[in-house]
Amino acid sequence: MSELILKMENITKEFYGIKALENVNLEVKRGEIHALVGENGAGKSTLMNVLSGVYPYGTYTGNILYEGKECKFANIRDSEKIGIVIIHQELTLSPHLSAAENVFLGNEQAKKGVIDWEKTIIEAKKLFDKIGLDENPEAIVNTLGVGKQQLIEIAKALSKNVKLLILDEPTAALNEDDSEKLLNLLLEFQKAGITSILISHKLQEVSKVADRITILRDGSTIETLENDETLSEDRIIKGMVGRDIGDYYPRRENEIGDIFFEIKDWNVCDSLDESKKIIKDVNINIRRGEVVGISGLMGAGRTEFAMSVFGQSFGKKTSGKILKENKELELKSVSQAIENGIAYVTEDRKNYGLILIDSVKNNISLSNYDKISKNSIINNNEEIKVAEKYRSNFNIRSRDILQNTEDLSGGNQQKVVLSRWIFSGPDLLILDEPTRGIDVGAKREIYTIINELAAEGKSILMISSELPELLEMCDRIYVMNNGRIVGELSGEEATGENVMKCIMMDSKGAK
Repeated sequence: MSELILKMENITKEFYGIKALENVNLEVKRGEIHALVGENGAGKSTLMNVLSGVYPYGTYTGNILYEGKECKFANIRDSEKIGIVIIHQELTLSPHLSAAENVFLGNEQAKKGVIDWEKTIIEAKKLFDKIGLDENPEAIVNTLGVGKQQLIEIAKALSKNVKLLILDEPTAALNEDDSEKLLNLLLEFQKAGITSILISHKLQEVSKVADRITILRDGSTIETLENDETLSEDRIIKGMVGRDIGDYYPRRENEIGDIFFEIKDWNVCDSLDESKKIIKDVNINIRRGEVVGISGLMGAGRTEFAMSVFGQSFGKKTSGKILKENKELELKSVSQAIENGIAYVTEDRKNYGLILIDSVKNNISLSNYDKISKNSIINNNEEIKVAEKYRSNFNIRSRDILQNTEDLSGGNQQKVVLSRWIFSGPDLLILDEPTRGIDVGAKREIYTIINELAAEGKSILMISSELPELLEMCDRIYVMNNGRIVGELSGEEATGENVMKCIMMDSKGAK
């Protein structure tokens, strides 16, 4: 039996005359965990979509050899029939169906065309036990957390007798605990003989589980590295970006001014259950030129808090005060929040941050038509100038400003979202997971933008699940747990250990 389970030779794929992949080669050994890394837009997901039949044979050139046989997949079902299963970055579960129904969707447990529901639930439970998911198979998916939904996707893959499992950014939306569990699960699969291809921007995860690492850059294969004790993250990054990245977190020495924004006694109830308080007596302040972080575990209420501040776009029965330079603001709508100098960059750029089927130009100008209009008529020349300015300043890699944002990589989409809200001229910029799902090069560019805004005297409120990011980028960090602020750390106090101490002490007190 060949040592290789997969060989992709000279894969070339074009979109609109632009080569997304050019003569890419990939070899995966049987039973290994093989990492695929590169900057956003390097071609990782495109290559895996070619492999899994999302892009069918005939839409690309090159050869795919799986278990020694040439493959010409017409669709994703063809690849699944022989044990190749892909789990996309964006979960593909049906939110209103049960966990068990999702596991066997398209692969129903049926006899003579009639679904055997008892067998469906029993078989789903067996799969859940196998992956360590303690959940009722009849639970509706949209009532479950992201971590459990990701495990349901994996159970779905296992139900198809997977031999080669492809995971595209599987931990992008997971907290540290759930990420750790998923990585350990991959190692267990490896013991059971399953081969995995892992796409991830989190290099510490790649270093932990991968046997070998293939680097793509600008649609081409750069190299494949053995993951041994001599391989450093800096070496991987150099391969990805083609240069030493320097200080990963750019330094800044801006002057922090007086308190500019204050949020006092902030309380918010759940939109669906007004008796359930989600945000409880939160008090924070942000100074001019200051980057303030909010840390906490998944479900701590960070995003709900940020959205409620941004024109009460989350929750009911909101109470408390928002002060700007000691003057109370009335922010009962998003438009009022924008008018008062508050901008919110959402963690979900695809669903809430961008109009994907619209151009880079229109996405950027959307937040501030007044600035480029006269008598309610948009000045097209000014709109083009603004879009070109931000495309240049933020290094947005697009064909031109008329290219649809859905065709851009994640990092470039994020820079379009930032451009839009910075164009609105905010005094307070709320960044919710601003670097989620983007590569190290794009992250550093966004960190640089944040530093420049702080140097201009803007106030930045930054939410992130990546603790090192908060520790390096923020002047102060508020720690949140169960909808409350449970700690405030700055200077030498701001360490990962102290953040976790705040959370654990509060959790013990809650018990």
